[in-house]
Amino acid sequence: MVKKGEWVRIYKIILQPSERAPQVPDDTKKVPLELWVKGFLLDDAEMNENVVIETVTGRREEGKLIEVNPYYTHDYGKFIPELLVIDKQTRDIVFGGGR
Repeated sequence: MVKKGEWVRIYKIILQPSERAPQVPDDTKKVPLELWVKGFLLDDAEMNENVVIETVTGRREEGKLIEVNPYYTHDYGKFIPELLVIDKQTRDIVFGGGR
């Protein structure tokens, strides 16, 4: 059970592929227009239920409850040693060497 007031993420399909605008690229026309949005749950609910949330800007959205306390999981990839060399070279060019 997810309690009212929890910070959550919901999902919904805004447009089916058949509803997409005719001028969008062909590969875009093949997939639905999807929405993921975060906000505060307005009523107790179970995961995957349709719920209503209120975003931090006060907008209300309805969709399927998919995550509680969502957070960012992306990064900028693995360490690349060559970037240290590029950093030093750039500082030498811009600032005339030294730190």
